[in-house]
Amino acid sequence: MELKSIDRVKHLTKAQFLKHYFKPQKPVIIERFIEDWPAYKKWDLDYMAEVAGDKTVPLYDDRPVRHDEGFNQAHAKMKLKDYVALLKKEPTRYRIFLWNILKEVPQLQKDYSYPDFGLKLMKGLPMLFFGGEDSHTFMHYDIDLANIFHFHFQGQKEIILFDQNQNDYIYKIPHSLIVREDIDFSNPDYEKWPALKKAKGFKGHLNHGEVLYMPEGYWHYMKYITPGFSMSLRAIPRNPKNLSKALYNIFVMRHFDNLMRRWKGQAWIDEKNERAIARTHAKLGVS
Repeated sequence: MELKSIDRVKHLTKAQFLKHYFKPQKPVIIERFIEDWPAYKKWDLDYMAEVAGDKTVPLYDDRPVRHDEGFNQAHAKMKLKDYVALLKKEPTRYRIFLWNILKEVPQLQKDYSYPDFGLKLMKGLPMLFFGGEDSHTFMHYDIDLANIFHFHFQGQKEIILFDQNQNDYIYKIPHSLIVREDIDFSNPDYEKWPALKKAKGFKGHLNHGEVLYMPEGYWHYMKYITPGFSMSLRAIPRNPKNLSKALYNIFVMRHFDNLMRRWKGQAWIDEKNERAIARTHAKLGVS
């Protein structure tokens, strides 16, 4: 894979962001954007356990997708204070995914503000993501192809990004938002996945208090180097093509895939996985 370093800047004005990153749809990490937020000093794992420890949170691990699991269906549940204790005790594959902070713990709204990047943010959807050491998300893109601002707290995480133009090289699963789940993007096996050699993307690391801008529809793989958590704010896609694809994903693709899972069971999942390899290698002339 040819991975460029994600641009890093100390500060960024709205005009600079729109000109250099939003319009060309290029990712960037802003290092010192939230230092005036109360969250910058307050938010860590202990604080989250203190203010929301009794909340039961959905947990996800890195097991392969199965036909009998619903869209974004949790693999386990646990009280947040117990989950934080687990994160601090030992590495775990369990992650919190898409936890709605606004709904569950309203008092935390006082700790952050909605930045003005020139995009209209969806204020009802601030989501939290937690992970333990070496846990990771599969390479995926979000169903709504949103512009995403990803604020990280405590520790460090690694990010690998691709735009939608790389779909032919990353073994995309048909009728899905993910690629082959058995690809280790942090250490890819090019003999098994030769098309990845042609993939061009971006790589970077997020530290406490830094924010990553991910443009519309970007594929993203995130690996927690140390235990930590992040919050995402999002804005709907502006590109008509991306907006159309988002509507198709939400109202057509997702329901078609669920129908096929019910009809064909695990054979549908297995078939899609095989087609991902066959399609990718056929386009590149790989046998």
